[in-house]
Amino acid sequence: MEKKEYHRVNLPHYQQLGQSYFVTWSLKDAIPAKALKDYSEQLASLRLHIETSKRDNNSLLFAELNSAYYILRKKMMKAYEDLLHLNNKTIVDLSSTDNFKIVIDALIFWQDKKLRNYAICVMTNHVHWVFEIFEKDNNGKAVYLEDIMKSIKQFSATEINKLSGNQGSLCHKESWDTTIRDNRHLYEAIEYTKNNPVKAGLVTDWRAWEGTVIFD
Repeated sequence: MEKKEYHRVNLPHYQQLGQSYFVTWSLKDAIPAKALKDYSEQLASLRLHIETSKRDNNSLLFAELNSAYYILRKKMMKAYEDLLHLNNKTIVDLSSTDNFKIVIDALIFWQDKKLRNYAICVMTNHVHWVFEIFEKDNNGKAVYLEDIMKSIKQFSATEINKLSGNQGSLCHKESWDTTIRDNRHLYEAIEYTKNNPVKAGLVTDWRAWEGTVIFD
């Protein structure tokens, strides 16, 4: 299947070669099914109108719609985070010592081969990850976000299932990915990631959360 710059299942996704991302993904039972359906449909509708305004060279409408899109996306992200923090009864605890080590090992596996890590935070039922994907890997092959996410989720699920005795998929099939716009946005994404356990009331200092890794 041809990989696209934009695709959608329930959440909108973008991928560009050589791009930095802030990605969040969760366990498959971390939030109720279709809990964010309304947000997702509104975002998809806005995206279609944005693309139409771009083709019509309507810069004023494009700017207005684009602003509305990012405001709505921010609201959806907050709703998503609130649901994740409310649910502490999931099939496994990703933040347990054995499990978070599996997740972190998966995230750093491609370090300096396909990507550069900036920040990781493994919470009880979800993961925040800030990183930069290389345009090409060491073999000159293009690197795509969807391929990276697929390999990481599959590896993590397989290894965690071995420990827990569970079978089948572990993570939600979709991830929440945000393209990093500039250095300020990168800084904010890293700060958000490392302070997530503090925001959730799990620790008072981000350094006390064992599942957080910040890269120099």
